[in-house]
Amino acid sequence: MAQNAKPARAAVIGGGVIGGGWVARLIQNGVDVAIFDPDPEAPRKISEIMENAHRAITGLTMAPLPAAGALRFASSIADAVGGAALIVEAVPERLDIKQSVYAEIEAAAPADAIISSSTSGILPTDLQAEMKTPERLLVGHPFNPVYLLPLVELVGGEKTAPDTIERAASFFSALGMHPLKIRKEIEAFVADRFLEAVWREALWLVKDGIATTEEIDDAIRFGFGLRWAQMGLFETYRVAGGEAGMAHFIAQFGPCLKWPWTKLMDVPELTDELVQAISDQSDAQSGMHSIRELERIRDTNLVAIMQALKANDWGAGKTLAAWETALYDSAAPEGMSDESGPLETMRQQVPASWTDYNGHMNEARYLDCFSMATDAVMRHIGVDAEYLAAGGSYFTVETHIRHLDEVTAGTEIFATSQVLLGEGKKMQLFHHLYAADGDTPRLLATGEHMLIHVDMQARSSSLPSDMVATNLTRLAAAHAEMPKPDGAGRAIGS
Repeated sequence: MAQNAKPARAAVIGGGVIGGGWVARLIQNGVDVAIFDPDPEAPRKISEIMENAHRAITGLTMAPLPAAGALRFASSIADAVGGAALIVEAVPERLDIKQSVYAEIEAAAPADAIISSSTSGILPTDLQAEMKTPERLLVGHPFNPVYLLPLVELVGGEKTAPDTIERAASFFSALGMHPLKIRKEIEAFVADRFLEAVWREALWLVKDGIATTEEIDDAIRFGFGLRWAQMGLFETYRVAGGEAGMAHFIAQFGPCLKWPWTKLMDVPELTDELVQAISDQSDAQSGMHSIRELERIRDTNLVAIMQALKANDWGAGKTLAAWETALYDSAAPEGMSDESGPLETMRQQVPASWTDYNGHMNEARYLDCFSMATDAVMRHIGVDAEYLAAGGSYFTVETHIRHLDEVTAGTEIFATSQVLLGEGKKMQLFHHLYAADGDTPRLLATGEHMLIHVDMQARSSSLPSDMVATNLTRLAAAHAEMPKPDGAGRAIGS
């Protein structure tokens, strides 16, 4: 497949929880979005979702996000879909409503636009039954919150073109998601079939007075939910089988499946009494928090879990790392093209999560900014994702930072970088960090860094490739014509 490419423009039809999540996911990836929802409260709801999404994403990654896409509230479906490469349908789960929406989409959308339904269970063959161009419709089933959870199930119908699946997978991968292509069309697809089984059991446990809603949630979040977050089902049971593996686990625990432990095929009647009991227990469990507070608590926990998984290059963390790498590789600031002066190597706003109890950016984030600037220089000379995958990189061996001024959340900051030395295994960089909060940039800090090229497989220093060495030598020679920056070579107190 060709390199993943995100759509330039997208349309979202339906502004509920899922539609709003799609809007946030798209916009934070730099995609312009037009949304249509007849609900007069839609702008408020979308705004609140966007606020939570922004809070979450600034905690999830330090990678330089592209400039946010533009959001427009359309006056009609036709107004929304004009010029869109990707059209996300997120309207209520009724086949007749969805089919009427597709008729309006087809009448106004570009001929090559992909139509992706967010349905959680309706078969795509049924969805496309009355379409004139059914080959461009598929199910792209996401999970809430869409702006954080990477999974999207891709399901084609009988008339879905294979190219539609491939193009959609490329789109969603470029948005930092994990497209899971479902092999056969089936009701509720894959993930929701598991959720449905657990939901049925939970309803029985409440009805029979065995556990409350909170106790059931505790059983999940303090136990197997933590395992599932990073290993799933089969890998978890493979480990449970010990050294003998999966075959031993099935031989040992398989007979249990015949025991009357579960009621997976039965559903308790949802009487008024049962519904009230569940509602009362849920209120006692979580009623002290608003829905928006619960969303923020959920997002904070998900960010922490995904960051931990990224540190181990595993599961959803591996998807996050791949998305971050793509963001870094595509974030070449405009100031990188002219090598005759300092390179502009990073630019972004200071997130609120970067500030301390005084409301100022904390000292660790200054180093983070210089780390981003160093990474940009490395990519500029050819140390990109492909080079890293081949085992070459530069490791920082010495750093000196001068903290010169304070900066608050929301301020735009940028860094410039000068190569002081670039020969053999060594690269010496000097960065300036500025606040762009006036006509004249305000100097916030300087950072001087010595790096050594390493062979990551041998875990020892090594010479860079000829290509990287040539690029670094050229850049160092150009920067040698510049004045030595103030503070270069200083130690603490000197």
